[in-house]
Amino acid sequence: MSPRSALVNEELRRRSKERLLHAAVELVDERGYEATTLGDIADRAGSARGLVSYYFPGKRQLVQSAVHRLMHRTLEEALERKPRTDDGRERMARAIDAILGLARDRPVLMRQHMAGLLQAEGFLPCPEQRRLAELLSDTVARHGSQDVESDYPMLRALLMGAVYAALMPGAPMPLPVLRAELFKRYRLDWEMGVPPDPEGTGGTEEKDRTDLARFFATDPGTQSK
Repeated sequence: MSPRSALVNEELRRRSKERLLHAAVELVDERGYEATTLGDIADRAGSARGLVSYYFPGKRQLVQSAVHRLMHRTLEEALERKPRTDDGRERMARAIDAILGLARDRPVLMRQHMAGLLQAEGFLPCPEQRRLAELLSDTVARHGSQDVESDYPMLRALLMGAVYAALMPGAPMPLPVLRAELFKRYRLDWEMGVPPDPEGTGGTEEKDRTDLARFFATDPGTQSK
Protein backbone atom coordinates (compact mmCIF):
# COMPACT_ATOMS: atom_id res chain seq x y z
CA MET A 1 0.00 0.00 0.00
CA SER A 2 1.45 3.36 -1.01
CA PRO A 3 1.85 6.03 1.69
CA ARG A 4 -0.67 8.85 1.85
CA SER A 5 0.30 12.05 0.07
CA ALA A 6 1.03 15.25 1.94
CA LEU A 7 -2.23 16.74 0.63
CA VAL A 8 -4.25 13.80 1.94
CA ASN A 9 -2.58 14.07 5.35
CA GLU A 10 -3.25 17.80 5.45
CA GLU A 11 -6.92 17.23 4.65
CA LEU A 12 -7.24 14.58 7.35
CA ARG A 13 -5.70 16.94 9.89
CA ARG A 14 -8.07 19.71 8.86
CA ARG A 15 -11.09 17.45 9.30
CA SER A 16 -9.86 16.25 12.69
CA LYS A 17 -9.44 19.82 13.91
CA GLU A 18 -12.88 20.78 12.59
CA ARG A 19 -14.48 17.88 14.47
CA LEU A 20 -12.76 18.93 17.70
CA LEU A 21 -13.94 22.53 17.36
CA HIS A 22 -17.47 21.37 16.63
CA ALA A 23 -17.49 18.96 19.56
CA ALA A 24 -16.16 21.63 21.94
CA VAL A 25 -18.97 24.04 21.05
CA GLU A 26 -21.64 21.36 21.35
CA LEU A 27 -20.48 20.04 24.72
CA VAL A 28 -19.88 23.39 26.40
CA ASP A 29 -23.25 24.55 25.11
CA GLU A 30 -24.86 21.45 26.62
CA ARG A 31 -22.93 21.05 29.88
CA GLY A 32 -20.91 24.16 30.57
CA TYR A 33 -17.14 24.57 30.60
CA GLU A 34 -16.23 22.91 33.90
CA ALA A 35 -18.32 19.80 33.21
CA THR A 36 -16.68 19.28 29.82
CA THR A 37 -13.32 17.50 29.70
CA LEU A 38 -10.83 17.20 26.88
CA GLY A 39 -11.58 13.48 26.88
CA ASP A 40 -15.28 14.23 26.40
CA ILE A 41 -14.47 16.48 23.45
CA ALA A 42 -12.20 13.90 21.84
CA ASP A 43 -14.83 11.20 22.30
CA ARG A 44 -17.60 13.34 20.81
CA ALA A 45 -15.32 14.19 17.87
CA GLY A 46 -14.39 10.54 17.34
CA SER A 47 -10.71 11.47 17.67
CA ALA A 48 -7.81 10.06 19.59
CA ARG A 49 -7.31 12.00 22.81
CA GLY A 50 -3.72 12.74 21.93
CA LEU A 51 -4.88 14.77 18.94
CA VAL A 52 -6.42 17.41 21.19
CA SER A 53 -3.07 18.37 22.69
CA TYR A 54 -1.49 18.15 19.23
CA TYR A 55 -3.73 20.95 17.96
CA PHE A 56 -4.40 22.96 21.13
CA PRO A 57 -2.26 23.74 24.23
CA GLY A 58 -5.23 23.19 26.54
CA LYS A 59 -8.99 23.22 27.02
CA ARG A 60 -9.28 26.98 27.35
CA GLN A 61 -7.52 27.54 24.02
CA LEU A 62 -9.68 24.94 22.31
CA VAL A 63 -12.94 26.36 23.64
CA GLN A 64 -12.01 29.96 22.87
CA SER A 65 -11.07 28.95 19.31
CA ALA A 66 -14.32 27.04 18.93
CA VAL A 67 -16.46 29.93 20.16
CA HIS A 68 -14.58 32.45 18.05
CA ARG A 69 -15.19 30.18 15.06
CA LEU A 70 -18.90 30.16 15.81
CA MET A 71 -18.87 33.93 16.23
CA HIS A 72 -17.00 34.76 13.06
CA ARG A 73 -18.98 32.33 10.92
CA THR A 74 -22.26 33.60 12.37
CA LEU A 75 -21.18 37.17 11.68
CA GLU A 76 -19.94 36.31 8.21
CA GLU A 77 -23.22 34.60 7.37
CA ALA A 78 -25.23 37.59 8.59
CA LEU A 79 -23.15 40.10 6.64
CA GLU A 80 -23.27 38.13 3.40
CA ARG A 81 -26.85 36.89 3.46
CA LYS A 82 -29.14 37.81 0.60
CA PRO A 83 -29.94 40.43 -0.37
CA ARG A 84 -26.25 41.21 0.03
CA THR A 85 -25.48 44.85 0.60
CA ASP A 86 -22.47 47.14 0.83
CA ASP A 87 -24.44 49.74 2.78
CA GLY A 88 -22.40 50.42 5.90
CA ARG A 89 -25.33 51.14 8.20
CA GLU A 90 -27.15 47.95 7.23
CA ARG A 91 -24.01 45.90 7.70
CA MET A 92 -23.48 47.41 11.15
CA ALA A 93 -27.07 46.52 12.06
CA ARG A 94 -26.55 42.95 10.87
CA ALA A 95 -23.33 42.67 12.87
CA ILE A 96 -24.98 43.86 16.07
CA ASP A 97 -27.94 41.53 15.58
CA ALA A 98 -25.67 38.57 14.85
CA ILE A 99 -23.71 38.92 18.11
CA LEU A 100 -26.77 39.68 20.22
CA GLY A 101 -28.45 36.68 18.62
CA LEU A 102 -25.72 34.40 19.91
CA ALA A 103 -26.38 35.64 23.43
CA ARG A 104 -30.03 34.72 22.95
CA ASP A 105 -29.56 31.40 21.15
CA ARG A 106 -26.44 30.11 22.99
CA PRO A 107 -26.67 31.60 26.51
CA VAL A 108 -24.70 28.82 28.25
CA LEU A 109 -21.94 28.85 25.67
CA MET A 110 -21.61 32.64 25.53
CA ARG A 111 -21.76 33.00 29.33
CA GLN A 112 -18.96 30.45 29.66
CA HIS A 113 -16.97 32.26 26.97
CA MET A 114 -17.30 35.60 28.73
CA ALA A 115 -16.30 34.00 32.04
CA GLY A 116 -13.27 32.45 30.37
CA LEU A 117 -12.06 35.83 29.17
CA LEU A 118 -11.99 36.97 32.79
CA GLN A 119 -9.87 34.04 33.98
CA ALA A 120 -6.13 34.23 34.61
CA GLU A 121 -5.28 33.20 31.04
CA GLY A 122 -7.59 35.93 29.75
CA PHE A 123 -7.86 36.58 26.06
CA LEU A 124 -6.03 34.01 23.93
CA PRO A 125 -5.39 35.13 20.33
CA CYS A 126 -6.04 32.56 17.62
CA PRO A 127 -6.74 32.49 13.86
CA GLU A 128 -10.49 32.27 14.52
CA GLN A 129 -10.43 35.42 16.62
CA ARG A 130 -8.35 37.24 14.01
CA ARG A 131 -10.98 36.49 11.39
CA LEU A 132 -13.68 37.83 13.71
CA ALA A 133 -11.62 40.98 14.24
CA GLU A 134 -11.20 41.42 10.48
CA LEU A 135 -14.95 41.22 9.93
CA LEU A 136 -15.75 43.68 12.69
CA SER A 137 -13.01 46.07 11.56
CA ASP A 138 -14.36 45.96 8.01
CA THR A 139 -17.86 46.64 9.35
CA VAL A 140 -16.59 49.70 11.23
CA ALA A 141 -14.78 50.94 8.13
CA ARG A 142 -17.82 50.50 5.90
CA HIS A 143 -19.93 52.30 8.48
CA GLY A 144 -17.77 55.36 7.84
CA SER A 145 -15.12 55.32 10.56
CA GLN A 146 -12.20 57.67 10.06
CA ASP A 147 -10.16 55.85 12.71
CA VAL A 148 -10.77 52.11 12.53
CA GLU A 149 -7.93 51.33 14.94
CA SER A 150 -9.80 53.19 17.68
CA ASP A 151 -13.38 52.52 16.63
CA TYR A 152 -13.03 48.75 16.19
CA PRO A 153 -11.98 48.13 19.84
CA MET A 154 -14.89 50.32 20.96
CA LEU A 155 -17.39 48.29 18.91
CA ARG A 156 -15.90 45.09 20.29
CA ALA A 157 -16.16 46.40 23.85
CA LEU A 158 -19.76 47.53 23.36
CA LEU A 159 -20.79 44.17 21.93
CA MET A 160 -19.05 42.27 24.72
CA GLY A 161 -20.66 44.54 27.28
CA ALA A 162 -24.08 43.97 25.75
CA VAL A 163 -23.61 40.20 25.77
CA TYR A 164 -22.46 40.34 29.40
CA ALA A 165 -25.43 42.49 30.38
CA ALA A 166 -27.86 40.16 28.62
CA LEU A 167 -26.45 37.08 30.35
CA MET A 168 -25.73 38.41 33.85
CA PRO A 169 -27.19 35.88 36.29
CA GLY A 170 -29.99 37.34 38.34
CA ALA A 171 -30.11 40.71 36.58
CA PRO A 172 -30.16 40.24 32.79
CA MET A 173 -31.08 43.18 30.59
CA PRO A 174 -33.58 42.60 27.75
CA LEU A 175 -31.89 42.25 24.39
CA PRO A 176 -34.26 44.70 22.64
CA VAL A 177 -33.21 47.38 25.14
CA LEU A 178 -29.53 46.68 24.50
CA ARG A 179 -30.17 46.62 20.75
CA ALA A 180 -31.90 50.00 20.94
CA GLU A 181 -28.91 51.56 22.73
CA LEU A 182 -26.43 50.18 20.21
CA PHE A 183 -28.59 51.24 17.28
CA LYS A 184 -28.86 54.74 18.74
CA ARG A 185 -25.09 54.99 19.13
CA TYR A 186 -24.46 53.97 15.54
CA ARG A 187 -27.40 55.94 14.13
CA LEU A 188 -29.23 52.90 12.80
CA ASP A 189 -32.93 52.57 12.03
CA TRP A 190 -34.81 49.97 14.07
CA GLU A 191 -36.01 48.25 10.89
CA MET A 192 -32.43 47.50 9.77
CA GLY A 193 -30.78 44.14 10.35
CA VAL A 194 -33.18 41.59 11.83
CA PRO A 195 -35.65 43.46 14.03
CA PRO A 196 -36.82 41.45 17.04
CA ASP A 197 -40.16 39.75 16.99
CA PRO A 198 -42.65 41.67 19.16
CA GLU A 199 -42.87 38.63 21.44
CA GLY A 200 -39.25 37.56 21.09
CA THR A 201 -35.89 38.89 22.11
CA GLY A 202 -34.51 39.61 18.67
CA GLY A 203 -31.07 39.17 17.20
CA THR A 204 -30.75 36.63 14.40
CA GLU A 205 -32.83 34.94 11.78
CA GLU A 206 -35.28 32.30 12.93
CA LYS A 207 -34.02 29.45 10.76
CA ASP A 208 -31.21 27.01 11.50
CA ARG A 209 -30.50 28.18 15.05
CA THR A 210 -29.51 24.69 16.12
CA ASP A 211 -27.48 23.80 13.04
CA LEU A 212 -23.91 24.21 14.25
CA ALA A 213 -22.45 21.72 11.79
CA ARG A 214 -22.49 24.18 8.90
CA PHE A 215 -19.86 26.27 10.71
CA PHE A 216 -17.55 23.30 11.28
CA ALA A 217 -17.44 21.67 7.85
CA THR A 218 -15.53 18.41 7.44
CA ASP A 219 -16.46 18.18 3.77
CA PRO A 220 -14.18 20.41 1.63
CA GLY A 221 -17.14 21.27 -0.58
CA THR A 222 -19.05 22.80 2.33
CA GLN A 223 -16.34 24.94 3.89
CA SER A 224 -17.01 28.64 4.20
CA LYS A 225 -14.73 30.71 2.04
